[in-house]
Parts: sequence; structure tokens; C-alpha cells
Amino acid sequence: MAMFCIHKCLKCGLRNQTLKQRGLSVYTSVYRVNEDDIKEKLQQHPGGSIDLQKDQNGIANLIINNPERKNAFSGTMMLDFRDRVEELEHWTNGKGLIVRGAENTFCSGSDLRAVKAMSNPEDGLRICMFMQNTLTRLLRLPLISVALVQGKALGGGAELTTACDFRLMTSGSEIRFVHKHMGLVPGWGGATRLIKLIGYRNALKLLSSAQHVNPATGLKIGLVDEILSSTDEGSCLEEAENWLNQYTGGSSQVIRAIKNVVVSGRELSQEESLKNEKSIFGTLWGSHANLKALDQNIKHN
Repeated sequence: MAMFCIHKCLKCGLRNQTLKQRGLSVYTSVYRVNEDDIKEKLQQHPGGSIDLQKDQNGIANLIINNPERKNAFSGTMMLDFRDRVEELEHWTNGKGLIVRGAENTFCSGSDLRAVKAMSNPEDGLRICMFMQNTLTRLLRLPLISVALVQGKALGGGAELTTACDFRLMTSGSEIRFVHKHMGLVPGWGGATRLIKLIGYRNALKLLSSAQHVNPATGLKIGLVDEILSSTDEGSCLEEAENWLNQYTGGSSQVIRAIKNVVVSGRELSQEESLKNEKSIFGTLWGSHANLKALDQNIKHN
């Protein structure tokens, strides 16, 4: 009975910590009220879609689908994207996620038609906060995520790649932070994440030069994890799935727990991260996956 109470308390602690890590705004409760204002304006700029496909093996595909605009985000696509991320937050069987664009191009950021229609500073800040929240929730998902970059990832599309755990590029593709040429800096959290990925000096170079980052350069500076050999859409997806499978094999409970301890280690203080690691460990000790491994008497060579 005592062990059950301890296990239950550990699960409650983990659940509370997880709620802090994802699903909530990175801003204040005041901002969450204001989110309704920008939602109404975003709905006035339709086009494209964000498609979500989930398979029985626990791997999902999140597809930016607006090829007529080089997969740029329309207003309604921003809302769709938030809704798809929320759906993934509640997908308890999920282990991995591939974020990609339709028809061999990744994403060219925001649709300029919507940007021009909402060019006042108030709307700009609301869009900024809305997308920062959504991409933060994407990065905190208990799924191992990879951005499959085919074609161009420009502006907000480049920022989107940094909200995934890994990045894969195909031959001839590029990542480019073009914000400087638009008279802006990244507004979807891309600069903050980029510094953590490749360091201060490399981030400063990419942002201040709007440099074309090809696969070889991306691999060299640590922005890219693998260059795929395939070029057509179907083969690239299959290769990306095979690459992701090396990290998502086994129990979904264990994979999700691993992602959560890494997220807490990155975002929390050491003391809070240690507490969270303890809580997550407690939910796995004596679990089905743990007992099954013990029964198999697994040896590590």
C-alpha cells in the first residue's frame, strides 16, 4: 500500500511538472486573454493547411501544406498549427514526429499577404507571441522530433527547424534566416533557439549575413544532424523515418520519459531538473517496460 502511495505521488508530481513544461503560455495570463484578439484576425487570412498523419508505430508526420505560396503560413495555418501541436500533446502512444513541407519544399515563413494586412505593431507582437508559444510547445512535446528540410526553409521556416530536436537536409536544400532583409529579427523564438544549437558566434554570423546554409555548412556548424542521400519526396520521407527509428525503438512510455528528462534538463534549474528526473524515474521503476526488461535478462555487450 505504501509503495502504491509513493508511486501515485510521483506520478502526480510528474504530471504537474509536465503541465508547467508544455501547454501553457510562455507569457502571462493577461496575454492568454489577448490571444483571442489575434485569433479573430488570423481567421481572416485563409489558405493552405497543416496536416497531421499518425501511424500505429507511434510516428507522426506534421505537414506544412501551402505549395502555391511555397508553404508559407497563412493566418488560418498558424491556428491549425497550434491545434495540431495540441493534438500531439495528448497523443499518449506517440514516440516520434517528422515535420516537413508539401511538394519538396519546407516552408518560406509567413505569407506576405497576411503580414501586410496586419502590419501594425500591436498585431505584429500578438503574432510573435502566438507563434513563440506554439513553437515552444512543439519543442517540449514528449516526442522525438525531426525537421525534414527539402527545398527552402526561409525566415519563419528556418525558425521552425530550430523548434525540432533534430534537422535532416536533402541535397540542394537550404536554411536561411532572411529576417535582416525584411527589416526584422526572428520573432518566433528562432534566435534564442539558434544560439543554444550552434553557439553565439555562429548564430550571429547567420543572422547578420542572412547566409544561405547548405547541407554541408549546416552539418559543419552543428545545425544539421544528417544529409540524406535521397532527393524525391517519397524516398526522403522513408529515409527520414529510418533515421528517426534508431531513437524511437521500444516502449512509448520510456521514449516519452527520456524526452521529458532532457527537456527539463535544458529548461529548468539544476535543482528542479533533478527533482523532475527523480519523479520520472519513479514512474518507470517497476513499470511494464522495466519488468519486461528484467525478465529478459538483457546483457549489454
